[in-house]
Amino acid sequence: MLTASIRRAATMGALALAAATTTLATNVVTAAPATAAPLLCQIAGVLPTGSAGSANATRYGCAEAGELLDMRIGDVRATQPSLGYDEVYYKLGRYSQGKDEINKKFDDWCEANGQLEAASVQPDARLDNPASFTCALPVGQETDESIAAMKTVVIGPGGVPYLTDGHHTLTSFYETADGGPNLHVRLRVVANLSDLSPADFWAKMQAEKWVWNRDVNGSEVPVEQLPAGVGLANFQDDKYRSLTYFARDIGFTPGSIAFQEFYWGAWVRDSGAVDISGWNNNDLASYLATVEAVSRAQVAVPKDAVIDTGRTAAELGALDAWNDGKATTKGEFGKLSAPYSDAKPGKLAYALLYKSGVAN
Repeated sequence: MLTASIRRAATMGALALAAATTTLATNVVTAAPATAAPLLCQIAGVLPTGSAGSANATRYGCAEAGELLDMRIGDVRATQPSLGYDEVYYKLGRYSQGKDEINKKFDDWCEANGQLEAASVQPDARLDNPASFTCALPVGQETDESIAAMKTVVIGPGGVPYLTDGHHTLTSFYETADGGPNLHVRLRVVANLSDLSPADFWAKMQAEKWVWNRDVNGSEVPVEQLPAGVGLANFQDDKYRSLTYFARDIGFTPGSIAFQEFYWGAWVRDSGAVDISGWNNNDLASYLATVEAVSRAQVAVPKDAVIDTGRTAAELGALDAWNDGKATTKGEFGKLSAPYSDAKPGKLAYALLYKSGVAN
């Protein structure tokens, strides 16, 4: 009984200190020590076991920048209001109708987990049973290359994780039969901003361009209205984002800039640089022709031209030569063009196959 009383007193004292610190921060602008742990993390040890604050603090709130943090994908918050549905449809089509020797979902999970790709898979392997498959790189032996391919989060107020890259990948895991909200994957922590107020947190997110709060028409979405999690039902469908995804390594090279395809998609929608009025996104030939037109326009635009929100074509990875200088039947465009009847169908074939099943 005495121990419980002391613990409650310690808890109240810690919370009072937190409140006092927060009050002081609203009146005096001072820089927090660079080495200070987040306040929620500091008081986690004295919070009652099982409390929401303790759970958040110990699970995510104490994470440091650069940490590879195991997360339940149902816990992450979104930093964008839309997805290119056709990218997710491609992944789900390949997961369910794929012709790969090892199902692509295991490669995708291993890559997202910092382990490069799948190495072996049991006949009854499932994503929600990590013991049923192995990855090429063991946990603890990560390389710069494997870490660079991981999806990223920023820890926000209250220890809440905000996804800054990986909405399409995690949504694909969420939607697949052996995935769902309880599936775990490691994410790389970009920053821990849990000590900031919500207003300061979102100001920092905007300044760092770690949030894309524009809808499919380019209108601003209040950050309070961003989706609370991943999953197709939580997002709008941005067809321009889909289109630019399929132009990867044909008109531009994907890099480390967050929301890269959204910038290009906004350019397609708003600049008038490409006429896509005849695009039928349910027809392979029409889709391919539109991807070709968009990707050729990406290559043709001057490298110093501003594409969107200050980002230039060079920053956004515009290639010097269309399809990296290869013929239409070769390179990435050649791969993209392959119908489902081929031994190695293209991404669009998988997307349209899956989408036709959803429609029916």
